[in-house]
Amino acid sequence: MTYKTRLRISVITAVSFLCICRLSAQQNQDAKLLRFKFNKGDKSRILSTVDEDVFVNGALNHHAEILNRISCKVTDVDQDGSGTSEALFMTTENSTAGRGGQSFLWGDEYKSIFKRSTSGKYEIEDIYFMPVVRDVPVFPETTVKPGDKWTAEGHEAHDLRRTFGIEKPFKVPFTANYQYMRDETDGKSGRTLCVLDIKYNLYYESPSDSTKRKSEDAMNAPAVTMGYSHQTVWWDNDKGMIDHYKEDFRIIMETYFGDVITFRGTAHAEVTEFDRLNTEENARKITEAVRSLDLQNVAVTQGEKGLTISLENIQFMPDSSELMENEKDKLRYIADILRNFDNDLLITGHCALRGTKQAQQQISEERAQAVAGYLESLKVRDPHRIFTQGKGAEQPAADNSTEEGRARNRRVEITIMDE
Repeated sequence: MTYKTRLRISVITAVSFLCICRLSAQQNQDAKLLRFKFNKGDKSRILSTVDEDVFVNGALNHHAEILNRISCKVTDVDQDGSGTSEALFMTTENSTAGRGGQSFLWGDEYKSIFKRSTSGKYEIEDIYFMPVVRDVPVFPETTVKPGDKWTAEGHEAHDLRRTFGIEKPFKVPFTANYQYMRDETDGKSGRTLCVLDIKYNLYYESPSDSTKRKSEDAMNAPAVTMGYSHQTVWWDNDKGMIDHYKEDFRIIMETYFGDVITFRGTAHAEVTEFDRLNTEENARKITEAVRSLDLQNVAVTQGEKGLTISLENIQFMPDSSELMENEKDKLRYIADILRNFDNDLLITGHCALRGTKQAQQQISEERAQAVAGYLESLKVRDPHRIFTQGKGAEQPAADNSTEEGRARNRRVEITIMDE
């Protein structure tokens, strides 16, 4: 080998070494330690929509659009960074509102308290049934970069109290496979998001003592649970929280009596942070706005769920839930006030003490849906962020023995939700 040849090889080797060093430096720069970040007092909301088909023994039983709304507050943070949170989970199915719009009835509420480590592991007591999917995502102890893979244990905790009479969360373990796919720039915020691919399969044979039942009627419990989940998660590592995700899933439960129940569908969710709006200052601002607009029979109060604008003696067409034109005018002004705030809305209908309880409940729900539908038509909120409920005559604001009192009780409340 000649000197020139050796020199050329040495130069090439040196250049290659420099390239390798630069590539290594770039890879180290791209590597991240993915971690949850908790700050005491932080509040967030997750809005998850599930489109699901349910089959029983191979035949389609029903299709459902399910909305899960989770409001979460960090109540304590340990020295190691783990956060304890209090959360309220609300689950409901779609309902048709007045004037052809769509709203969601405020559904079953589940409270939950849990601790989560910075890597993503849960600590939660068996008295809580939410969340269902636990320990996803879970991050490794080392830094990772696009292309890296890892695995972590997790489990699903199903609420089978009504279906099978199982009193504790029915836990199905799995091993999740993770891959850090790439980084993306969010078009709205400009933040860098880590795109994670997460897959896991389910196969679980129930131990004999895991399906304790309340009665003989509830003995048809799951013997084998199978299925899969494929999630794509957009992770905001600067904030230490999920930004949004989507999922395809299938869960199959074979019971001891031989029935096969299949849940198949898709889900997507967004996580948002929101400010506490239920303050005296905001209540004063809204009250002043109502007075300046000379809106009659409108009151503003602070309540457990948030700031409430109450429309008393609200007028509908005779024997219907269709709003009178003067009430639509009032709602247009209130819509301008609501646009100053970003939190979700809960519309609650009430009525006077007349007719049967069933009729009272129905008219209160219909009137809440009519107001929600009109606010949706004014583009005040996306339909998935307006919820309705009817309280019948259960919560009177005044004495039902007088016409003046009954007029006050015929009201619809619009709550800008803090939780």
